[in-house]
Amino acid sequence: MARTKSSSPLKIIPLGGLHEIGKNTCVFEYDDEIILLDGGLAFPTDGMHGVNIVLPDATYLYENRHKIKGMIVTHGHEDHIGGIPFHLKNLEIPVIYGPRLAMALLYCKLEEAGVQNRTELRTVRPRDLVKLGNYFSVEYIRNTHSMADSFTVAITTPVGVVIHTGDFKIDHTPVDGEKFDFQKLAEYGEKGVHCLISDSTNSEVPGLTPSESSVAPNLDRVFSEAPRRLMVTTFASSVHRLQIILELAKKHGRLVAILGRSMLNVIAHARHLGYIKCEDSLFVPLNALRHVPEEKQLILTTGSQGEPMSALTRIAKGEHRQIKIRKGDTVVFSANPIPGNTIAVVNTIDKLMMLGANVVYGKDKGIHVSGHGCQEDQKLMLALTRPKFFIPFHGEHRMLIKHSLTAQSMGVPPENMVVIENGDVVELTENSICVVDKVASGIELVDSSRSGMVEDNILKERQQLAEDGVVTVALAVSSDGTLIGKPELHLRGVVSSVEKAQLQELVVRILDKNLSHYWPEYAKSKTEIDWAGLKNELECSIQRMLRREMQGQPLLVFLMPTPDAETAAEEEEVTVKPVGRRRRRSTAAKVAS
Repeated sequence: MARTKSSSPLKIIPLGGLHEIGKNTCVFEYDDEIILLDGGLAFPTDGMHGVNIVLPDATYLYENRHKIKGMIVTHGHEDHIGGIPFHLKNLEIPVIYGPRLAMALLYCKLEEAGVQNRTELRTVRPRDLVKLGNYFSVEYIRNTHSMADSFTVAITTPVGVVIHTGDFKIDHTPVDGEKFDFQKLAEYGEKGVHCLISDSTNSEVPGLTPSESSVAPNLDRVFSEAPRRLMVTTFASSVHRLQIILELAKKHGRLVAILGRSMLNVIAHARHLGYIKCEDSLFVPLNALRHVPEEKQLILTTGSQGEPMSALTRIAKGEHRQIKIRKGDTVVFSANPIPGNTIAVVNTIDKLMMLGANVVYGKDKGIHVSGHGCQEDQKLMLALTRPKFFIPFHGEHRMLIKHSLTAQSMGVPPENMVVIENGDVVELTENSICVVDKVASGIELVDSSRSGMVEDNILKERQQLAEDGVVTVALAVSSDGTLIGKPELHLRGVVSSVEKAQLQELVVRILDKNLSHYWPEYAKSKTEIDWAGLKNELECSIQRMLRREMQGQPLLVFLMPTPDAETAAEEEEVTVKPVGRRRRRSTAAKVAS
């Protein structure tokens, strides 16, 4: 792409991936054209009840959908491709370029979501050059990471060349033999890299990240010491690790059964594309394990992060239908907890140990290495590219700060770099870099049913239910402004020093008082009554009383049937019936949804 002098700035807008680990999504915009780099997701925190996945707020993309020319994908990890099917439900992305493995995994996701016709997937190989719109051309540069088929990208724009490292580490002995393309990076560095956007995940860690191959001898020792059945859990997407595990299984004469949909899916695609090489005879169906001696079994399973519905977590809880822990089993965690998952992982390990398993875990065992570069890896990236401007990316705030200090030590002036947040609009010109604006950059929460988004008010209700319980008040009011019968009060999950009978008396007293006070205001005549306004007034008065009398703030479900024009004539026959089980369940379901 011929470079001409630029009159407009290049805008770089991260929608995810900053001040966090996950949902990596970045917008590159020049004049009236946008390209996207990755579209990831994150996983919910403990307080996000009923939430399955977390997406970046894509409002800016929806508002500028007419500008989108395509997407480039760096690799196939969930935090880089997992959000794409959800975006395609609301957007059309003309074309998505990416590595073969990432595109194979993505196609399955699109097909499952029914959006495979809303884009075109095109695979790329090392040093392929793709054109998007009039202003962007992208060259794919092979890098090394914990996932096979991973790339750094060089994006040529009218402003200059921007290199986005993607996730990377410097691995001189990669498991698959696909080495980092330092030559191509150096070529760009020689010609002039205008801006480097670089992975900051391990910027606090001195030294170099060990090679993935360094894990093999330690796993080999663990395998040789396991007397009976062996279970191994790791990230399903860690293709290189899976290759090592399968080679060791063959070496030690163990047959492999696979547990977990994502594990099955990744292994199938990686074998088809040649990133995992092993014989079919190495595998055995789960239901055929009973015919295999225990010392010849290896169960490869998901659940390394303590995910509630993963196979290993269900095994630890004794809830898996086919696999139960037996005394003498060895369970290997070939993964470290992602920040936020530590408690879930530790709980799973405890449960496995209580059931009699020997659990092998921890950094001291040498059975896991990171897929992200440490300080010396980052320095080599800076030395090869020699950027004029620098943006630390992919990491929490302290990691971004540390990475910026490393860049300064490599000669990048402080005024030539920005530490940014999700939603910041960075303007890059030929001579400057600065933050000029901010766009919507929150989160979108997907319900565990994956059928809809969880709005903020729904999440707050779920948190309130979990923390303080729910109070249900059911009553009926006649057309002359008096209570019909005694209001019903139900408490669920509520801890209170006030007895239920005393609380019910307070409810009756508050309702009688407020009905007599507000009835003239909302009842102009017997047929002209503002039932909605009256209901809101009574509900607010009960909420104030609950906050005053109780230590917590339980969720209030206020049930007050109001007669409409068709039923007003029958009003005298209305009686308050006990809230039956069927009604209570539907109310609870409504609140929980």
